Amino acid sequence: MTGYDVADHHGRRPVGEVRGRGARGAFLDLTPLRISAAYRRLWLGGALSGLGHQVAVVAVLFQVWEMTRSPFWVAAIGIAQAVPMIVLGLLGGPLADVLDRRRVALAATGGQAVAALALGAQLMLGFYPLPLLLALLSVQTACNALGAPSRRTFITRLMPREQVAAGIALHMISFQAAMMVGPAVGGLLLGVASPAVCYLVNAAALSISWWTVRALPPMPPDRRPTVAAPAPTGTGTGRAGGHGRALTAYPQARTRPLARLRRRTGTALVMLGEGVHQVRRDPVLRGSFLLDLAATLLAFPVALFPMVNQELFGGDPRTLGLFLTCVAIGGVSAGLASGLVTRRARLGVVQLGAVAVWGLALLGFGLAALGGVAWAALATLVVAGAADTVSVTSRAAMVQLATPDSHLGRVSSVEHVIGVSGPDIGNARAGMVAGLTTPAWSALLGALGCLAVGAWVALTHREVAAFRVGDRDV
Repeated sequence: MTGYDVADHHGRRPVGEVRGRGARGAFLDLTPLRISAAYRRLWLGGALSGLGHQVAVVAVLFQVWEMTRSPFWVAAIGIAQAVPMIVLGLLGGPLADVLDRRRVALAATGGQAVAALALGAQLMLGFYPLPLLLALLSVQTACNALGAPSRRTFITRLMPREQVAAGIALHMISFQAAMMVGPAVGGLLLGVASPAVCYLVNAAALSISWWTVRALPPMPPDRRPTVAAPAPTGTGTGRAGGHGRALTAYPQARTRPLARLRRRTGTALVMLGEGVHQVRRDPVLRGSFLLDLAATLLAFPVALFPMVNQELFGGDPRTLGLFLTCVAIGGVSAGLASGLVTRRARLGVVQLGAVAVWGLALLGFGLAALGGVAWAALATLVVAGAADTVSVTSRAAMVQLATPDSHLGRVSSVEHVIGVSGPDIGNARAGMVAGLTTPAWSALLGALGCLAVGAWVALTHREVAAFRVGDRDV
């Protein structure tokens, strides 16, 4: 496949048509990297920041576990990250709809780098008290939450519509590759140095990511007022939007900075309400987000890794990274075959199946941990990682394709809060349940809950399974 591979002058294909027939269509679509230099820079920056983040994740888990040996304090990591993610993640969407999205992402990435550098200062100052460590993690998460909705809209601005899903898949595989390499690097660094070195690696990666965002073109939001079509009728078709009314029009007149700031703040609050309302009333978006919450809130296992590592491998820091690496191996494998997802018209069916496989894999992880079978525990995480990549890719593509550009920042902020704070809260749940029972039973109970809620969503939100690429021309 070369060029844009478009079907008409709008860059859209007929409804339901699938590109890349045969075995060739199952492989990763590299077209976005070939056709856009700006996207290549964005992809490179995301890959580097993902690598640094994964190195730091292992360091945080190891440092808190070594300082406390308490499942409840490991659970506190999730709480320290979830609160700023929810609060500031919702604010980041309106910011993406009223300010230049590139500038928002630049400021946010710079803040993350400064927080990572402060964590790395432990190399000279010694370990911080636990409250200070968690506070710096919260600051870094807050910066990420503010900038993430803006970064999520970059792909739709840089890519033709039919390449959006492929662009998302490439970002997913770079994330999974970083998750595969990063924890192993972090484990090796912990074996020969200290967590502070891992945080400094993260700071360096974020600094390079900041530079790649700076190289992107300006990305102001589309300020044209958008008129919503009638609400979806339950078939998965129709344009997402309000009650047939004109949505927020953006003021154009130049005013003094303070007055403009007040006006934008008021506009942001109105837009935030519209974004949440749109997700609540759209059965496709609502059902897709509920599936993601079932997988993350109830079954996310990362907080259990230090405890299971203690039981299976005696707490060796080098083996702690293996758990995340196994998840990433599955994710990369699924990413390499992501054409099976990005070229499917029935993305909702794909997400439903992926959540079911995720729940079954983590059920196996709990059973393997309960029986003390190390190789089986790691193998189930490979399957879970593959299912996670498929679920996230299909959900992200549905959200991007079903939402108008003028509201994409608002809906993306809701998606980001659910997609990122869900795992954080899920980690808190896993740690607390493990403290009350055992790590194995925490995994088992979470997996069973995920499967039950996923089945309920499939039965009550049939529009998710009915959604087809091309049903909504936004």
